[in-house]
Amino acid sequence: MAKSKTNTEDYLRMYRQMVRIRTFEDNANQLYLSAKMPGLTHMYSGEEAVAVGICEALTDDDRITSTHRGHGHCVAKGAEFKEMFCELLGKEEGYCRGKGGSMHIADQSHGNLGANAIVGGSMGIATGSALRAKLQGSDDVTVCFFGDGATAQGLMYEVMNMAALWKLPVIYACENNGYSEYTRTDEIAAGSITARAEAFGIEAHKVDGQDVLAVNELTQKLVARCRKGEGPFFVELETYRYHGHHVGDINREYYRSKDEEKDWRENRDPIIRFRSYLVDQGIASEEEIEAMNAEIEKDATDAVAYAEAAPYPDASEVDMHVYAD
Repeated sequence: MAKSKTNTEDYLRMYRQMVRIRTFEDNANQLYLSAKMPGLTHMYSGEEAVAVGICEALTDDDRITSTHRGHGHCVAKGAEFKEMFCELLGKEEGYCRGKGGSMHIADQSHGNLGANAIVGGSMGIATGSALRAKLQGSDDVTVCFFGDGATAQGLMYEVMNMAALWKLPVIYACENNGYSEYTRTDEIAAGSITARAEAFGIEAHKVDGQDVLAVNELTQKLVARCRKGEGPFFVELETYRYHGHHVGDINREYYRSKDEEKDWRENRDPIIRFRSYLVDQGIASEEEIEAMNAEIEKDATDAVAYAEAAPYPDASEVDMHVYAD
């Protein structure tokens, strides 16, 4: 791929976004381990190229729906550290005034319709968003993120049937990280995942989810075609989660080996791979990348301190945003 000024800016932004996700997750994990964050959280570390590759092909007008493992999507779609950490800690300055927490962050200003802790739960929301776009005659696209485990949910087949019949501008993005909670994907998903979409006449693709440029290139093409009315589309992204199903899932050897985890971390890490590409292509030096990494780490550290000191919402807010005005 030829290097240009535009590509250079795009590539550095994609690298920055991937590191921001990894850094956010590292800090979120520490907040949990130090008992400062209520509830559980599900780390996105290792899957950064999926969220960034896709969201970099979208605008703020384009929508996404997310999952219980949704911090990466939220950051990639433009969310800020301060508001996100405030949300995790239940503070009023959080994106949902502290009421959503780790698994229910929404950021309407950047088109993030929200994360959902129900497996496959946001599929109907995403398809409804795409139907809204078509009825309104707008050209925005909706991306529905979900894991391989959600391919066993009946809602997926209902919405794909409707999306195919009505030619809706929606992209179903299956993040296949190899495991449905504690069970290997091939033990819960019979046959081919992409064949599920093809059964409805939906064009389906499979891509290396650890290659941010491959993900971005494919998504740009599919988004452009969606805007022309050629949707829907389905993409299976092969990726891997470094942590357990959730932060409390520490002893994982009964369902996956340490050697497997080590292999993915050392040989298929999306950030390491892209960093090497940037240096090899002369887009950035090691020193420039280290400076960027340090800047992002400081931003995260400052945001955590800010969130820890931020106020909780007043008790009078308990029924705020529960009922429509």
